Amino acid sequence: MNTLAPTLADLPAPGAQPTTDSRFTVPSIHCAGCIGKIERGLGAVPGVAAVRVNFSAKRVAVSHTDQIDDDQLIEELHRLGFDAERAAQNPLARDEASSRRLLRALAVAGFGMMNIMLLSVSVWSGAGSVTRDMFHWLSALIAIPVIAYAGRPFFASAVMALRYRTTNMDVPISIGVLLATALSIYETLIGGQHAYFDGAVMLLFFLLAGRVLDATMRNRARSGIEALLGRMGRGATIVDADGRTQWVDAQDLRQGMVMLVTAGEALAADGTIISGSSQFDNAMLTGESAPERVNAGDVVHAGTMNLTSPVQVKITATGDETTIAEIARLMDEAGQSRSQYVRIADRAARLYAPAVHTLALASFVGWMIAGAGLHQSLTIAIAVLIITCPCALGLAVPAAQVIAASALMKRGLLIKDGSALERLAEVDVALFDKTGTLTLGEPRPENLDRLTDEQRSIALALAQSSRHPLSKGIAASLRVMAVPPAPMENIEETPGTGVSGMWGTVPASFARSCDESAGLATDLVIGDKRITLTFADPLRSDAADALAALRSLGIQSEILSGDRAAAVRQVADTLDVKAAGGLTPAEKLADLERRKAQGQRVLMVGDGLNDGPALAAAHASIAPSTASDASQQAADAVFVGTELMPVAWAVRVARRTMQIVRQNFGLAIGYNILAVPLALAGLVTPMVAAIAMSASSLVVVGNSMRLMRAAK
Repeated sequence: MNTLAPTLADLPAPGAQPTTDSRFTVPSIHCAGCIGKIERGLGAVPGVAAVRVNFSAKRVAVSHTDQIDDDQLIEELHRLGFDAERAAQNPLARDEASSRRLLRALAVAGFGMMNIMLLSVSVWSGAGSVTRDMFHWLSALIAIPVIAYAGRPFFASAVMALRYRTTNMDVPISIGVLLATALSIYETLIGGQHAYFDGAVMLLFFLLAGRVLDATMRNRARSGIEALLGRMGRGATIVDADGRTQWVDAQDLRQGMVMLVTAGEALAADGTIISGSSQFDNAMLTGESAPERVNAGDVVHAGTMNLTSPVQVKITATGDETTIAEIARLMDEAGQSRSQYVRIADRAARLYAPAVHTLALASFVGWMIAGAGLHQSLTIAIAVLIITCPCALGLAVPAAQVIAASALMKRGLLIKDGSALERLAEVDVALFDKTGTLTLGEPRPENLDRLTDEQRSIALALAQSSRHPLSKGIAASLRVMAVPPAPMENIEETPGTGVSGMWGTVPASFARSCDESAGLATDLVIGDKRITLTFADPLRSDAADALAALRSLGIQSEILSGDRAAAVRQVADTLDVKAAGGLTPAEKLADLERRKAQGQRVLMVGDGLNDGPALAAAHASIAPSTASDASQQAADAVFVGTELMPVAWAVRVARRTMQIVRQNFGLAIGYNILAVPLALAGLVTPMVAAIAMSASSLVVVGNSMRLMRAAK
């Protein structure tokens, strides 16, 4: 999510002064120029280590030392021309309030526009001077309060900018609206033929329509956040050391507390089951709709639902530290970044304000010199001021990136960084880790059919009492077969040796396999009978289809794995791809550097801690939600569930997004090439300028909305 320069990930080197993260809500962020101004301005403040602007959430995250506090940062944002406050605990509530204010302003502008347009029709139809003057006065009575109310979002932003001797996109908008209104009032007072109340109100209506659409788009992209956080329990029943229980709200839960979670209750924190056995609905995290059996020692997550039996859970993470909160954060921060296209829009937006003001002034002076008179020259200058507003240019990149991230999110892939879409669109080779990436990372026994029903029951009783990966695989497979556990006593697990117990008077155990040629295997020993169970790590069900989809996009896939060469070769043969096994993290990284030197742009897909360096070094990277924390942090995107197809979807949607971004730039530039000369030539009235400028923004947003279908 590198909307920053530098990013919050760029923490000070060891030994540097420690930093604190602060977050602020900045509702007046409207374009790439705003992003650049905030990042440059705050980045230059002594004590600020990193600045990150989240366009979609309209928030700013700052990493800073203790030399500077939140109040100083807010004052600095004010100096840059942006109203700001500390981010609320529930930013969604503030977003909804802001959206409601915009909707009210839009409704007022729409009401005023329709009524003024009805009056204007009579004027355009050739009404007499007395009737025309009356309609102009009626239009003024409607327009002045409408403009005062509906224009507040723009006027307040412009005043804030000018107060601190800076400018933003709302300054020329406000100047254009106020000049058009003032000129119209003057024309009404002197009984002039033309008034532009309709144009001023229409400009506000279309500008507000664009901002409402933008807010709706951002809220839709972030709607999953509220749904996710809403699944967390509001609190939990806590069991103390004496066995007494009390209800504790979610915000007061702490690590080490023990929750009693009854059937039908959602967890309010992450934790480990210490007592009881039940089935949990983990579809939110895994994408698997079937309930999952959990036992003592299993990890459970906030937001998941206990379905069948009460369990006691020792809390390991609360609040912002939970897995669900981390996913919500990734979703919230999915947005635009400091990509090549954002930098282009940033530079253009940075130059636009002085250029627009200069162009409008030049048109006024030029027409005055040409003898057009004050009225006509001012009208043309107002039209130029309105028509050159670069709203479309400012929306070209973020609109496409936010909508694309939203489309992928619905298909189970969370984009952490808007610029990752640009890099994903450029990849030409995909490198996959094997275990946990192409495969599920969950060993399953291959020859349970060798066991009798009685032996299977004994095996389940032993396996469900062990945390070993092979025991978990045996237990999962036997539960699918609806095998009941046998009554066992004195079950004991010895690390590195196995698990054992007594079935009546008969000893039973899982022990290390004596058959070294069996590979991944364990022995089930019941009395004097020994049966070797072999295991395989199954491929993801759609692994072959996902690699075929990548090939259709011109991307060849290979396997880079630290697993045994023989096991890697078996998977490679199944998927018909090249492979290298037994690689260390350094060797994986060296392979990536070699490919980079050859001009290849690599997509790395991996999950293990040993994949972290390669994920960070790759041109683009994706990790499954089951990956280690280090791998998820290093990756540009995370996919949930057991399917691999989101990797192919990500590349396809990224390429489509870049096409849309280029189209948006073309539409914005083409509009200006066509419209500005017409305005300078005096062929465009302020009302037509308002329609043209607003329509260009709506066209860009509408073009970006096509990405909603891109991941289908």
